[in-house]
Amino acid sequence: MISIKICCIQSIEEAQLAIRHGVNLLGLVSEMPSGPGVIPEEKITQIAAAVPPGVTATLLTSRTEVASIIEQQHRTGVQAVQLVDRISHNEYRTLREALSGIRLIQVIHVTSEAAVNEALSVAASVDAILLDSGDPNAAEKILGGTGRVHDWTISRCIVQSVTVPVFLAGGLTSDNIAEAIYEVKPFGVDVCGGVRTNGKLDENKLTSFIHAARNTQ
Repeated sequence: MISIKICCIQSIEEAQLAIRHGVNLLGLVSEMPSGPGVIPEEKITQIAAAVPPGVTATLLTSRTEVASIIEQQHRTGVQAVQLVDRISHNEYRTLREALSGIRLIQVIHVTSEAAVNEALSVAASVDAILLDSGDPNAAEKILGGTGRVHDWTISRCIVQSVTVPVFLAGGLTSDNIAEAIYEVKPFGVDVCGGVRTNGKLDENKLTSFIHAARNTQ
């Protein structure tokens, strides 16, 4: 069964709604240079503490200094850290040693075929890769939450090339999720805006998305 991550969780109530519908991971967005869903660290800590075993509270961080990432995880108590920007390759080991038992998810922004080599270069250092549609090289970094679909042929090549689980994100909705899963064959999928109405988690959209994702062969 495909793993489902609902991102941009805003409250304990939204977390509980997603959990009732059987999601596997909850995305909690800390300070970002752009994009939706940012909440204060205090709220991230409260939500993470309310997440039951079997569901992974995931901190999205744009920080690139390893010491700062470690401190942020310690403050929030999350079970996974999603790195939405690049860090130095030699610093993954430091993260591993300091965050024993914490899952590391590296975001690769699929802007060109160069994303394949980027994914290959980090795969051995992380627990999972998440493919998104941002642009870390933009004048103001875009690190997610664009609502844009990227080139799924590149994403599928990454899935076929690496040995760690790969999540697909970027412009996913109940209307295109079946095609996305069929084309890319990811381990999991990640959605924010596609299950929201006026910024709030929409139970009807959430139900439709999960049903479409979990009934795709």
